[in-house]
Amino acid sequence: MVKKLTQSLRRPKMKSVNQPPGTVTYVGRKESSETKLEVIDYNKNNFEKLTSSTTEDAFKFEAKDRITWFNIDGLSNTAEIEKLGKYYDLHPLIIEDIVNTTQRPKIDEYEDYLFIVAKMLYHQDGKLVNEHISFVLGKDYVLTFQEAGGDVFDGVRGRLEKSYGRIRSNGSDYLVFALLDAIVDHYFLVVDELSEKVEALEEQLFESQPSDDITYEIQDLKRAILRVRRAVFPLKEVISRFQNMENGLIKTRTRNYINDLHDHILQVSENIELYREMAWGLMDMYMTTLSNKMNEVMKVLTIMASIFIPLTFIAGIYGMNFEYMPELQWEHSYFVLWGIMIAIFLFMIFYFKRKKWL
Repeated sequence: MVKKLTQSLRRPKMKSVNQPPGTVTYVGRKESSETKLEVIDYNKNNFEKLTSSTTEDAFKFEAKDRITWFNIDGLSNTAEIEKLGKYYDLHPLIIEDIVNTTQRPKIDEYEDYLFIVAKMLYHQDGKLVNEHISFVLGKDYVLTFQEAGGDVFDGVRGRLEKSYGRIRSNGSDYLVFALLDAIVDHYFLVVDELSEKVEALEEQLFESQPSDDITYEIQDLKRAILRVRRAVFPLKEVISRFQNMENGLIKTRTRNYINDLHDHILQVSENIELYREMAWGLMDMYMTTLSNKMNEVMKVLTIMASIFIPLTFIAGIYGMNFEYMPELQWEHSYFVLWGIMIAIFLFMIFYFKRKKWL
């Protein structure tokens, strides 16, 4: 169990250490030689979707009356990422941050586009997935770079394909809002899962015999909350800047939706802080429970010892081998002695109960 916990703490190695700024080096665990490209090109009346393994296929989508969403899965194939970066004239530092999965969530403003880094959290096969994702918001395009296949954007894709809601009537800034909103909505699901684990552990702690592995479960829970917290809290700052940024790429009508998104991320942050405090208190609760049980055991043993101390004293006195001792030759001394000892025993039981020690 300890080995398992130690392995879960390992983080991707910083391969870009001591390299010049702007060096494109993949930092992460999900190595893949193939990059998957998904292109969704749309406007209010048209929708087109393309899936490919080469980024060159994205270069043909240049219609000025449409919004194009390029989604790239797989960051280890840095050559394909650099091709797309050169085509859209992205800064070298952006390309470096795209493939660096340890990069903290942030937002950078450039002349023709915005660059956003976030962490995508969702449960897959019962495990919490923490995936690095980057956004580039341009005037009529959005680029998203994901660490691996699988994401939380199926709802956005469905709305685009079926022209449901207002998403196809708005610009690229609204698309970025919708994608960030999908990420934050899944934060709620992750936090709800953490809430259930906290409540289950609390119930287990108050059982008469909690599991021997409960300390490991509490530690796993604390680490999971820290992972979620590292993803959510920086994104709160990102959305706050996105909300207040004076940039022509963000239209006024979209700002109202971003304001609502900011309220959601604040709510998630508050819930995480609440469950973080509760998780930190679980170990104290466990130690308190153990201490209370130990105190109950010591209380019983102390009462038993207190009862038998005077009886042992009397027995010790009359167990001495002196020749001339009172009552030794008296024929009723044995029974009288037993009566005195039983009376002392009953008196002490009565006294302890009156003091509410029993």
